Amino acid sequence: MPTTPKPLLLLGAGGTSPAYRRDPLASIAAAYPVVLADADAPDWARPYLADHITVDLADTEAVAAQVKTYAAHHDLSGVMTYMEHHVVTAALLAQQLGLPGASPQSMEACRDKAATRRLLDVHGVPSARSVLADDADTAVTWAEEHGFPVMVKPRAQAGSAGVMRADTPSEVRAAFDRAGRETVLGLDAYGPQGVLVEEFLDGPEISVETAVLGPGDSRIIAVTRKRVGPPPTAQEYGHCVDATDPQLADPELARLIATAVDAVGVTCGALCIEVMLTARGPRIVEINGRIGGDLLHVLISEALGLDLARIAADIATGTRPQLRPTRDLSAAIQFLYPDRSGTVQRLALPGRFTEQSWVERLVTTAEPGDHVAAPPAATYDDRLAHWIVRGTGPAQCTARLSQIEDALELLIAPPARTTACTR
Repeated sequence: MPTTPKPLLLLGAGGTSPAYRRDPLASIAAAYPVVLADADAPDWARPYLADHITVDLADTEAVAAQVKTYAAHHDLSGVMTYMEHHVVTAALLAQQLGLPGASPQSMEACRDKAATRRLLDVHGVPSARSVLADDADTAVTWAEEHGFPVMVKPRAQAGSAGVMRADTPSEVRAAFDRAGRETVLGLDAYGPQGVLVEEFLDGPEISVETAVLGPGDSRIIAVTRKRVGPPPTAQEYGHCVDATDPQLADPELARLIATAVDAVGVTCGALCIEVMLTARGPRIVEINGRIGGDLLHVLISEALGLDLARIAADIATGTRPQLRPTRDLSAAIQFLYPDRSGTVQRLALPGRFTEQSWVERLVTTAEPGDHVAAPPAATYDDRLAHWIVRGTGPAQCTARLSQIEDALELLIAPPARTTACTR
């Protein structure tokens, strides 16, 4: 007779909207009773929860105390999070409870992009030259000494928030200012402050979902091809996962991932590692101490038949994950950004496509009356909609994404102009 799995502690549900977090939570809950630690349990998350610990996750000491009390009366199997905010706290709790997990120090190295760069450099892992700039003058001086263009980014943000290309000193100053103040999902309260100026890496960008099963044992789960919006920002406009992507079998990429994981000291966990495929070979962009967002969980499931969130949960509980693909397809997602700044008046996705077997979902994330900003001012919060398609290869997925884009309806009224007057 099968035994009931012990509860798994999850840090953070992911906010009030289910758009990006329902799928991974549902997968985890299908395998483990989920105990959520968060200030609130959103309505959409409650059907998937076995229990809820009400706690402010920004207060690490309070979290540790409440979880310790809870664990004294409940036999937890593991601790995990899919939120960038809480990777260090999850590692700390796992360590304190004697459960599987990465060390807090390794998660701190992932959260702090300056620390990541230092460790990669020390271990000789191909990456980008970088400096943690104290002020705009330092940023400009470094860029002039190392050559334009450069990338300017926040030290500890996610979702490409505040990441800008700069081609001139004035652009460096503007990018430095934006990187210092832009945030996503309140992430600025959960990591070190600062701005990096980095060597510009040119080439296709991928993310590599990676399972770390032990010291020196890193496995590539999936490779995602990113579609990045127009410069100067690095906003992600879409992703594509292909079961036959040649990078899956590339020994150079496998070596890069393994050496990068070792450099930051991760010995257990599921990571999302971003890589630029430059003319000089693959180079690490950043290492994230959790599974990828942007519904990569769904793309990997559709293309490969692998359950990314379940893999992360299994690793967190010391269970051997299932890493063998069961599908041989492609899947892709596209995000709709505003074509102008203003107020959304009409937004409608073509409903007739829901009858197509190759459409996985059509979702609007804005509604009439919302005020939105167009690139380059746009952020993650300005996304209007997204849709996911299946196909036999990336080309077919791209064509299908375009069919939907061509048929949608979008009307944005420009901001009202005001005229100054004097008496």
